[in-house]
Amino acid sequence: MAAPQSSDMSGKGDYPWWLVALVVIAVSLAAVIISNDIFSEVFTVVFKGLGVTVFVTLMGFVLATTLGLGIALMALSEHSSLRQIARFYTEVIRGVPILVLLFYIAFVGAPGLVVAANFISAPLISAGWMEPVVVRDISLMWRAILALMIGYSAFIAEVFRAGILSVDKGQVEAAKALGLSRYQRFRLVIFPQAIRVILPPLGNDFIAMVKDSSLVSVLGVADITQMGKVYASGSFRFFETYSIVAYVYLVLTIGLSLGLRGLERRLRRAEQR
Repeated sequence: MAAPQSSDMSGKGDYPWWLVALVVIAVSLAAVIISNDIFSEVFTVVFKGLGVTVFVTLMGFVLATTLGLGIALMALSEHSSLRQIARFYTEVIRGVPILVLLFYIAFVGAPGLVVAANFISAPLISAGWMEPVVVRDISLMWRAILALMIGYSAFIAEVFRAGILSVDKGQVEAAKALGLSRYQRFRLVIFPQAIRVILPPLGNDFIAMVKDSSLVSVLGVADITQMGKVYASGSFRFFETYSIVAYVYLVLTIGLSLGLRGLERRLRRAEQR
């Protein structure tokens, strides 16, 4: 009996033996973690940072997607000034490494934001109606989220821009002829078609942010990487600790990748109906 067929990224009907191998490895490692006291202890410590990693990733991605969509719409605006601002933002932010941006937002941007907030609210502060804001009021976790938002918004803006430009101009002109407003054209005609082009690279950016969220550990944010780093520095069990850290990230990223592929297949089937 022939092996069942399954579509992979290349579109060929190859059976996903790579997935079978990954599942076998993942189950085997899970068995080792459960049966080995050292690995079990490390996993318990590292797992405590999972909630922070998920929160930082989700909040950063939602904010980055929102900002990226706004930048993309500016880049496609009829006003030259808005297009120039969008291009300036995109080129500058894409040219700065995420780690450098993380330090800059955490130790330069946040203090600057506090100074600006206190300047704007100076009358209220002098009247005694509110207390001045201090830098420590902005947690390191939210500084990290802000850095991820800014860093990824430039890449996501280009994803949205390419997806919107992929829609046939004739359909946009037809929507105009029907009397649809700019918002209605975007919501009813442009975005439903553009999402097919946008979804795969947007999903890749989400998976990349899961991995880049580990950079927040340099600020002491208690994510998966930070919890592992603290444990390893105290126990000197570097092999066990970073093996578990890598295992957890792989489970997260591969699980997300499979989920996104499933969503893409559903969208393709829906188009064919």
